[in-house]
Amino acid sequence: MQIVPLCEHSQHLTSLARAHLQAFGGLLPDWTLAQARAELASHDTPEALPTTWIALDGEDWVGSVSLLVNDDPRIDQYTPWLASLYVRPDARAAGTGASLVRHCVQAAAKLHIPRLHLYCQDALVPYYTRLDWQPHDRLPLGPLHVVVMAIEPGNPHV
Repeated sequence: MQIVPLCEHSQHLTSLARAHLQAFGGLLPDWTLAQARAELASHDTPEALPTTWIALDGEDWVGSVSLLVNDDPRIDQYTPWLASLYVRPDARAAGTGASLVRHCVQAAAKLHIPRLHLYCQDALVPYYTRLDWQPHDRLPLGPLHVVVMAIEPGNPHV
């Protein structure tokens, strides 16, 4: 597996946008495939926010993660965000998600980001805790109550 910037592999834009829409569209009911694709296409440099990386297995993508200034305007009190972690069902439980999370945290450290956030539901808190993230806040987000987690990317213990 290799983790690479999506902007260098734009042939995967549409299929990744379709997967993101299916996985995350429930939080944004008016979000369209065209909007998802345009958002991902705007992630055009890996050295600045927003950016997205994909995990490649050979020539095919198996997962993705994004580094965003703002993941959702309803929770803009925290910034920046690890967002849209997605691993294709046939590639799960092989460490791809953890590798993508670590890659994003390392990229945030290179960008001198002091604190990085993500949000998830309660069931995923233990997963992220194993990756050195800490619960930071609990918030309503549309129909969900989410846990905002945080990590300090430059911390040598991460």
